[in-house]
Amino acid sequence: MVTQTSRVGEESDAVPRSIGRVLDLLEIVLDAGPCNLTAAAAASGLTPTTALRHLRALEARGYVDRDSAGRFSVGPTMIRIAAAIRELDPLDRLVTAARPHLESLADQTGESTYLAVSDGAVATYLATVESSRAIRHVGWVGQNVTLAGSAVGEALACPGVVAIRTGAVEPDTTAVSLALTDTGSLGIAVSVIGPAHRLQPRARKQVADALVEAVGRLGRDLGLDVEAAAS
Repeated sequence: MVTQTSRVGEESDAVPRSIGRVLDLLEIVLDAGPCNLTAAAAASGLTPTTALRHLRALEARGYVDRDSAGRFSVGPTMIRIAAAIRELDPLDRLVTAARPHLESLADQTGESTYLAVSDGAVATYLATVESSRAIRHVGWVGQNVTLAGSAVGEALACPGVVAIRTGAVEPDTTAVSLALTDTGSLGIAVSVIGPAHRLQPRARKQVADALVEAVGRLGRDLGLDVEAAAS
């Protein structure tokens, strides 16, 4: 099943509709991995004929590839671009800077901690330090999360303000999130996520206070103006 978390359906004067449709399909293939025409068309809201025309254009430029079963996946041009970006290592540097703060926060709260970035459409979890408890939250590294209704989305919408949500992305799970301020177009957030039964109001307040401190330290390490408060 393909779940579309990109900008499908958004209208913008800055992006012509035809270009937006092509970019939507590219994001669908990147998010979903191998997917067939039917799934890609459904996720984009396009007819199969229109979707195929755009996908063929992406295939011709190497942005997507198509196997013998007709499934579309990442193409050689995208792999080359990704390799070039990798050489710059901006995200690796961010993860390296964040890891000690994630570790300290996990020790302090007893819950799993995560680092996420966002382009304004979705949040992607880049790194985690798991809780040492037997029952703990795991498995979000590499996962894209929609911004609407999620703690990380609310935090990214209001950098410097702690956001708390229970059951927004997974049932019986509470997330406490805080985004760094002054990060430009790339949103950066840290989250503490654990079982809802442990993160009751008093525990949530303690986690929020610890999160504010950790994000403040991370922001200073990154040379950002730090402004955060627990809610």
